[in-house]
Amino acid sequence: MICQDEECVMTAIKISSKVDEKAWDDLRDFARESHQSISGLLTEAITDFLRRRRVRPVVLKHLEESMSENEELGRLLAE
Repeated sequence: MICQDEECVMTAIKISSKVDEKAWDDLRDFARESHQSISGLLTEAITDFLRRRRVRPVVLKHLEESMSENEELGRLLAE
């Protein structure tokens, strides 16, 4: 992202990848039906994917604390 005088412009990169032909056809059809660009749909899909799949550091911290606090219970449950 490039910002100048309170205005930001998203920079783009060109990628090359292989995609299942049926998935590509479905994406192209959806883009046409929804009046959106394939590039925009791919950007949205990648962003959503990463948001769902990345574990936030704060979540990991809470998990580690919980495991530490409940270590004895974990041992008992494992038996």
